[in-house]
Amino acid sequence: MWFKNARVYRLSAPLSTDLAVWETALAEFKFSPLTAQELVRSGFSFPLHQSIKQYCHALDALLFFAVKRQEKILPAAVINEEMQPRLDALEQEKGRPLSRKEKQALKEELQLSLLPRAFSRSSLTQGYYDAKNQWLVINTSSASKAEDILALLRKALGSLPALPWLDNHKLNTNLQLWLQNKALPQGFELGNDAELKAPDEEGAKVKFSNHLLSADDVQSHLQDKLVTSISLQRNDSLSLQITDDGALKRLKFHDLLTGQNDELGWEDLPARLDADLLLMAQALNQTLLSISQQLAAE
Repeated sequence: MWFKNARVYRLSAPLSTDLAVWETALAEFKFSPLTAQELVRSGFSFPLHQSIKQYCHALDALLFFAVKRQEKILPAAVINEEMQPRLDALEQEKGRPLSRKEKQALKEELQLSLLPRAFSRSSLTQGYYDAKNQWLVINTSSASKAEDILALLRKALGSLPALPWLDNHKLNTNLQLWLQNKALPQGFELGNDAELKAPDEEGAKVKFSNHLLSADDVQSHLQDKLVTSISLQRNDSLSLQITDDGALKRLKFHDLLTGQNDELGWEDLPARLDADLLLMAQALNQTLLSISQQLAAE
């Protein structure tokens, strides 16, 4: 349950914190497996464990949820292999090359015929609503996946006034400063990874990994490029990479933090999961507060 990434949204109006309301709302849009002719389907699932059958889990001022997505796997190579003989036969029958529209229709027809035989794969994405700070935090680095989850939450809850948690202009300005080791969020140190991109049409890029970012060969790029991502470390709790659109990637919680509850063991699964969730959310929320407060101070 330790998040590996985070897309964060701030709410302009509070959501209900009534667990029964959430449970009923999410259960109405619960996940059910794909039918033979469906390509993809999403729905709410159990955020803690399949043996703990709750669609929403409350912990302090936090409400945890999860969305399960199932999709059929249709590799392009398989589609092309099946399509070529049909394409050749149709063109021979008509005595002319098929138009682009006809090829697309043929491809869609072929995909439908292959769906019942296709394998499927599933993924589970967790998130939580922080009623104290009015944040939604979703465990993904993908903006499109996060938006899909927001759309499903909006269907279930009826209203979801969510906006990106950071002002992009302020963030972009601060990324430039942070690479210079200036005005870092409280408790943070500069990491060893960064990516920069030129703002012109060519968009030249440069990437540094496990590199001393204060070195001249890094700093010189600030003259003609903008920072698109940078790694930061927070004391003994976690490290992360923050990108210019506000995503937190490569979240890594330090062993000193993740091992704090080892003495509890796993015999009481709900208690152990609760303890780990609380540790993770506290560390992540402290990180979000430090970053957002630093930008607000500018």
